[in-house]
Amino acid sequence: MSEHFQFIVIGGGAAGFFAAVTAAANNPKAKVLLLEKSAVPLAKVRVSGGGRCNVTHACFDARQLAQNYPRGHKELIGPFTRFQPRDTIEWFSSRGVQLKVEGDGRMFPVTDSSQTIIDCLIREAGKLKVEVRYRQTIQQIKNLNSHFILTNTTGEEFSCDALLLATGSSPQGHQFAKAFGHTIQEPVPSLFTFNVPSSPLLELSGISVKSATVSIVDSPFKQTGPLLLTHWGFSGPGVLKLSAWAARLLHERNYKTEIEIDWLPEMSYQEVQKLTQNPVEIPKNLWKRLKDQQENLKKCVYKVDGKTTYKEEFVTCGGVTLREINFKTMESRLCPRLYFAGEVLDIDAITGGFNFQNAWTTGWIVGTSLPG
Repeated sequence: MSEHFQFIVIGGGAAGFFAAVTAAANNPKAKVLLLEKSAVPLAKVRVSGGGRCNVTHACFDARQLAQNYPRGHKELIGPFTRFQPRDTIEWFSSRGVQLKVEGDGRMFPVTDSSQTIIDCLIREAGKLKVEVRYRQTIQQIKNLNSHFILTNTTGEEFSCDALLLATGSSPQGHQFAKAFGHTIQEPVPSLFTFNVPSSPLLELSGISVKSATVSIVDSPFKQTGPLLLTHWGFSGPGVLKLSAWAARLLHERNYKTEIEIDWLPEMSYQEVQKLTQNPVEIPKNLWKRLKDQQENLKKCVYKVDGKTTYKEEFVTCGGVTLREINFKTMESRLCPRLYFAGEVLDIDAITGGFNFQNAWTTGWIVGTSLPG
């Protein structure tokens, strides 16, 4: 005989934990179970922001916030009017965790330790009597219309009235979604730096420019932002944003393409041609390299040949097709009482705490949408 729960969450990441504790808070009599396949929960929270956990971003307008999501920006406007960074700050603050804003808008716990966030979520789950079980790999899910039955690898069964897949970019989560009739957008990498082995600037590794416009040749994609010269090519926020927005195109091109860099986006061609000395926007060593051909300052072409993952952050674009989800509840439009939250969906963001905000928002909506 299977053990019965009102709500089961598969996946012990940010979205899964937040949905579980929100559901338990809203339905105190409900039995809530969270199943995590590894021995420890919240692994991405632990490594985020170099171990400090970039919890969210200090952007408090729903439409403006949604613009940081290459996939999901239209769908997230509604959810962000209901639960946005201000609500995230308040949620953690009311549980004794204060967040601080850094110069670029990123928000971290004042402790500068991701463990603070992990401890808060685990403590909240315990307080609300959410049952958390580790080393649980689900092998099969049956939909019996009135309820779901889950079977793990040891043959143990659990049944539930409502089920949340918060499995991140795990292929298994996508397989479960497909079994329920959902379409999966193929996961491909997002947020990466450009390898440019033929770049004449490799020896200037470490030099950064406050603002440059990087465009992908023969495409509509371009971004303006800080750019960093590396010993393998180009990095920095401008490049990372571009890699996110153009993730699918770059995948189709097998990460072999040409980019064009405007090193002085604030200046016109005419203004650049009149330059006789190093403009303050350009570091001296870079100016020396580029000044002989001043057209290079506005239109310098480089050949990208490959990519490099950005730090320890591995973000994919892809997942469950968004039109198959009701964003007022995060419930499947194809299978009643099946919910999705976090990166299992075809939603991803640029770097800066936005991916976690998607997890908190979609998890909160699931937790508040479950029938009582």
